[in-house]
Amino acid sequence: MASPELPPVRPAVRALTSQLIADRRHLHQHPELSWQEHETQRYLLQRLSELGLADVRPIARTGATALVEGARPGPCVLWRADIDALPVPEKSGLPFASVNEGVMHACGHDTHMAIALGLAAWAQQHRADLPGAIRFVFQPAEEAAGGAAACIADGVLENPRVDVALGLHISADIPIGAINLAPGPFFAAPTALRIEITGRGGHAAAPHQAVDAIVVAAHAVTALQTVVSRSLPPSEQAVLTIGKIQGGFRGNVIAESAVMSGTIRSYSAAVRDLMLRRTEEILAGVCAAFGATFELRHETSCPPLVNDPAVTAEVLELARAYFGPGRVIGVPTMGAEDMSVFLEARPGCYFWLGARNERKGIAGRHHDPGFVIDEDALPLGVEFAARMVEHFLRR
Repeated sequence: MASPELPPVRPAVRALTSQLIADRRHLHQHPELSWQEHETQRYLLQRLSELGLADVRPIARTGATALVEGARPGPCVLWRADIDALPVPEKSGLPFASVNEGVMHACGHDTHMAIALGLAAWAQQHRADLPGAIRFVFQPAEEAAGGAAACIADGVLENPRVDVALGLHISADIPIGAINLAPGPFFAAPTALRIEITGRGGHAAAPHQAVDAIVVAAHAVTALQTVVSRSLPPSEQAVLTIGKIQGGFRGNVIAESAVMSGTIRSYSAAVRDLMLRRTEEILAGVCAAFGATFELRHETSCPPLVNDPAVTAEVLELARAYFGPGRVIGVPTMGAEDMSVFLEARPGCYFWLGARNERKGIAGRHHDPGFVIDEDALPLGVEFAARMVEHFLRR
């Protein structure tokens, strides 16, 4: 079936399409987990060197950076792409599916790298027409968090000093030819939860002699759903999810303990703190009612991603001109992104680029074994990134 009508791509970018696809497919086929991106790093450093960029070097243990130097003085724009994959067994059926068992680019970081390499190729070809510089950062460990801070510690925001930080995330939810961006909080801060409930084990035939940790956990999961629905003002946005429960040894043994893992997502520290307080109060009440005890641990791995209002206003103007006003969406997400660390340090903008195409049967989900995207989004990503870079270097 035909694809929806897509915005135009300049000939210089269109000429990069075959290499964009080749890079994306190679990287998709060879995914690596956070802090293990050694072969990915090697490939990126080789490609950046082939393109002739300056200051090509490893950073943040398993990341890479390089610089395109314009012909005239000017500002410096940072373009960031994350590079790690997920511990997901691939079931996409693609001919270039992962060859690394149990590891998959199920969130599109292969696409981010390919678009960044395409942008680097275009910028290097046209650097005589560009002022300033473009700092490319290929960041490890986004999924595990910590990679952004490691890149900054290795000096990517200096020499030259970065003025604006930009980047994109491919989206399997947004139609191809559309874009999602908005000023202010755009991704949430993730707070990981670990809850261990301790009861008293016993024989399944004598439940009165035991305190069933699984029953307590079941009541706790149900009660925790009220943290958002009954403890937060309706005007606030937040999520509390328990994604994993482990407990027990076998069917005829009452479990002495149960461990629950989950996440809180919030746009502000005040909301996060309120949710944690209510979580602890609910756990205390439920456990007291059944005669159990609990231990709650939590860790916030990165701040919320906040798009600078002034920079985002300019990106929105570019997006409406390129994609069309009807294809620009402004819906924040409860997902998390440690691009937020760069945007705390420098003004910038991060956005979703559509890659869903139901006419082609491409309608996957992020972090799913069947995740797929429409590769026609690759040149669109490079084209719009080039327009952004040109704008911020010349404004």
